[in-house]
Amino acid sequence: MLLIGMFDSPFVRRVAVSLKRLGMPFEHANWSIGVDHARIVKYSPLGRVPTLVLDDGIALTDSSNILDYLDSTAGADHALVPSSGTQRRDVMHVIALAVGAAEKAREEIYERVFRPAEKRHEPWLERCRSQMHGALGELERWRAAHPGSWMTGERLTQADITTTCCLTFLVESVGVEPGRYPQLATLAERCEALPEFIATRAPWHAPKG
Repeated sequence: MLLIGMFDSPFVRRVAVSLKRLGMPFEHANWSIGVDHARIVKYSPLGRVPTLVLDDGIALTDSSNILDYLDSTAGADHALVPSSGTQRRDVMHVIALAVGAAEKAREEIYERVFRPAEKRHEPWLERCRSQMHGALGELERWRAAHPGSWMTGERLTQADITTTCCLTFLVESVGVEPGRYPQLATLAERCEALPEFIATRAPWHAPKG
């Protein structure tokens, strides 16, 4: 398999961490959506990352779609999202909040990077920041109310992977202060010490192109 995209993206990185956690070997194309757009669209007409090119040539896009495929391939006993029940609900709830926070930060970044300064809309930027912190605040409250080994119990799941990848991205890209969310910061520190996180760690670079 070939994973396309840079690891400073939380969406690409959560796929890479999951592949390693599940013991699925892959090659990595460290391509930027700006500089390497022409190469990416050969596999993904939308020009989006992550894109996972399977061994049969099928190219999957969108991290949620890719992760669902990986779980179905790994089987219920190894899947990073439980297949049913309350734990599945909880994992999906946490994932949605973490992804939502990262998406709002991405919108803020794109507004600043790609839109001329005189055309930036500060009320929109402030709304993005408010929504991002709203999601992080809810995740912080969730973690405080669920003090198990991991976000949703005694087993590391996609909730932990996605929360950590997104928080690390937010700290580095838009300056979220870890001390504002100590429960999440502690979780991220623990995850970032695991081999699959260390192997996919990359400094954040502002998008170009």
